[in-house]
Amino acid sequence: MNDIIFALASAKGRAGVSVIRISGGNSITSVEKILRKNLPLNNKCLRKIYDSNNSVIDEVLILTFKKSASFTGDETVEIHCHGSIAVVSHILRTLSSLENFRIAEPGEFTRKALENGNLDLIQVEGLADLIESETEAQRRLAVRSMDGALSNKVQIWRKDLIRAVSLIEATIDFADEDIPTDVTPEVLDLINKTQIEIKSEIDGSFAAERIREGFEVAIVGPPNIGKSTLLNALAGRDAAITSDVAGTTRDVIEVKMDINGFAVTLLDTAGLRETTDKVEKIGVELAKTRAKNADIRVFITHDGTVNELKLKPELNDIIVIGKSDLLGKTDILSISGKSGEGLDSLLKTISDILEDLCVGAQTATRERHRVAMVKAQKYLDEGKALMVDSLELSEFASSEFHQGIQTLSSLIGSVGVEDLLDEIFSSFCLGK
Repeated sequence: MNDIIFALASAKGRAGVSVIRISGGNSITSVEKILRKNLPLNNKCLRKIYDSNNSVIDEVLILTFKKSASFTGDETVEIHCHGSIAVVSHILRTLSSLENFRIAEPGEFTRKALENGNLDLIQVEGLADLIESETEAQRRLAVRSMDGALSNKVQIWRKDLIRAVSLIEATIDFADEDIPTDVTPEVLDLINKTQIEIKSEIDGSFAAERIREGFEVAIVGPPNIGKSTLLNALAGRDAAITSDVAGTTRDVIEVKMDINGFAVTLLDTAGLRETTDKVEKIGVELAKTRAKNADIRVFITHDGTVNELKLKPELNDIIVIGKSDLLGKTDILSISGKSGEGLDSLLKTISDILEDLCVGAQTATRERHRVAMVKAQKYLDEGKALMVDSLELSEFASSEFHQGIQTLSSLIGSVGVEDLLDEIFSSFCLGK
């Protein structure tokens, strides 16, 4: 017997309106038991909701969705009630008392959508990313995944590869018949076309993954140059301790920001210098490590040179002069966390670099996507090599292409992803 699952789909706590989602076979007629009236199918209505003592809990808005029109692919009911903690709790207790009703597990509504074919695995991941998105760039990327941008590409690749395999296998199965036997040109055209598109997607996956996960910008420089003051000014709060005493910052201080739609973690690091202080020395080494791994480094200097820092600037790094409030005019960008001078220019420079880093970003956003595509490419390369070597090896080539198809199928969740599903859905909230 299939359970009917339910959960609070809106945020916990007091609100103007809260939403409780219910889904499963016969969920509409089952909910009618606590409404004392029939519900219209695939429509909306106002109803009073009653508890087991026949007392009115609340007057609510009810939305009903038939199987073909619901998010999960099963009959679904949404109860929009007043967002009082007492009201929500009472309704949830009342639903728990109904036969075959139970609280949904994390992500179970979305898992049902996957099982019923309403979403594929990439779209599920896109939905998770949309829920977690904090910036405009992350939102846009997640919506593309949800809309099937990558899924549609995978389906086209699979279709072309299936066509290639069918051509090969036709020549094997009907070798004695009067049909063309050299299908190599068409097969290779299909394989090459697919591989070019997959390579483009792999190349662009690194930038897309950074957009999804966020970028790191490390502020580096000698002690007492104004790094922590700059971090606080950019963050708009006192995130780091500031002092005239050199070596105040020992650990890496992290502040999350939205810079022109990009998720950025600013890193305030220990001042880079030679030191005999054991604790400060650990901080300096940590600063160097985090700075090397950051996407962008902002070098704050005394005069625009970084020789004293023993950390070589790279292509996307920015060199500025610090404490401009104490200096005259310079040719190099000067900034002051204290006065705010140069901060807008610095943010604009960081934003421009992030834009450049994201050029070519594709629709694959996770390492899982990239690994699957790289693996598929390997199978296609091996199959091509066999075909070019000899037509007599076509059967072995076909086997390699089949492996490539299966690997791409795992991308959208068609095969071999059961272990992965538990991990993905565990990150969802109960109401999703």
